[in-house]
This record gives sequence, C-alpha cells and structure tokens, in this order.
Amino acid sequence: MQSSHSVDEIEVAYERHGDGQPMLLLHGGMAPKEYWHPVLPHLDDYAAVVPQRPGFGTCLDDPEETSAADVLAREVDYVRALADAVDGDPILFGHSFGALTAIEAASEVDVEAVVAYEPAILPDDFRREADLADRMADLVEVGRPGEAIKRYIEMVLHPDGLADLDAWLDDWPVWPQCVDLVEEVIRMNRAVEQYRLPDQLDVDAPVLVLSGTAGPDFLRESARSVHETLPRSRFVEFDGVSHSGPSETPERVVAAVDSFLAK
Repeated sequence: MQSSHSVDEIEVAYERHGDGQPMLLLHGGMAPKEYWHPVLPHLDDYAAVVPQRPGFGTCLDDPEETSAADVLAREVDYVRALADAVDGDPILFGHSFGALTAIEAASEVDVEAVVAYEPAILPDDFRREADLADRMADLVEVGRPGEAIKRYIEMVLHPDGLADLDAWLDDWPVWPQCVDLVEEVIRMNRAVEQYRLPDQLDVDAPVLVLSGTAGPDFLRESARSVHETLPRSRFVEFDGVSHSGPSETPERVVAAVDSFLAK
C-alpha cells in the first residue's frame, strides 16, 4: 500500500506491507527501495515500511562542502518524520548507510529496537586513506557514471573480486537503476569518509548488529566496533555472507532478527 504524509514540513512517502509492529526498512547508499523486495516475504510478523527516501543530502547546494553531520542530520530528520507517520514506536532495520542512519536516528527518536547490517562506518586507519568519493566523482565528471558505480561495487560488495563483473551485473535486480543514484552515492561516501565513531553511542533501544564474513574486512571490523560502543547490543556474524546480506540470504538474516526481537 502506498502512503504519503507531511510531518513538520517534511514529505514522506512509503510502501507498507502487512500488519503488525512497524519496521522501517532503510536501504543503503546505492540500492533503491527495491533492495528490500527479497526480504519482504519473510517479514510476515511485521508491518514492513519501505520509504521513498529523498537521497543522501540531495537538497544541499554544495554537497562537496557538506559535513557528515549535515548529511546524517537530514537523514535522521526524515526517519523521525517517517516514525511519526506510523503507529507506535517502530523497529528500525538499516543496511549499510541506512544502518548508520538507523543508529543515529535511534539516539533521537523513540524506537522499539534497531537492526543494523554492517553500518557504513570506516575504521580510523582505513578512513584516513579513503578516497572512493573522489575517484567516483572523477568518473562522473568525464561522463562515466556506470563505471563510478562499478568502483563502489568492487570495493564494497565484492572486495575479493569477480571473474566477470558485467555478467554479475546482468543478474543484479537493481542494475542499472542504481546508476541514477550515483550523485547520492558519492555524497554518501563523502559523509562516511568524514564520520568518526564516538567512544559511546547514546542509544537506549536494544540494537542487533549484523555482519557477514564474505564482505569487506573493514566493515566487519566496524560492525564489531559499533557493537562495543552500544550499551545494549547483540552481534551476529553470518559465515559466507557478503555486504548484501539482507537481500542475499533473507531467511538467515530475518531468522536472526526474529530471535533478537523475541527476547
């Protein structure tokens, strides 16, 4: 069911699937809302809310000069408006940049719980050398947005490489639609490259932090660090699962979510 609301002058639009406890599904930087389609059949016990998010800071006049805090603040404002549009305190389920947004939002918004699959946070040593946003922007500037997205895929989704990336993309449900999100992905990466994980995350709600062994090592490291900075957290790692865990193995991921929320 399609719905739209205006909350505090913020327009929110979303699909709602099913009945039960509202679960807001916050996609990552490169995937459109269709990312969650493989997950939805496994969320029978929840009212799955899939927002039409406005993009990671797309309203900003000068995104290259925008701080991570500014970009995240706009995302958190959108999640707050979305939470106000549904009944009751929702569960936030975020993937990648959506997971970082969910954690940040949970420090300001009343939520039942948070599920965060590999939040887009860089370890300090990795962050100091990170330049993916610049490399992607250079490719866009010369008219190669598809190649820019491929660089993101190679670093984040398949850090160990693929024998045939183009063949893999042909079978990827969100390709080539995600190429249209390239500016948002660059903006998101700039925010991620500036973000520093605090010593303690001020989140009262229980948080389930998820990761996979087949994704980038730096995201696995950060997922554990996020778990350690939260006052109420559980960490679960899936063997052989990549950064695309929720859509790659939805049964396993949702089973872990169900177990966590049942406690």
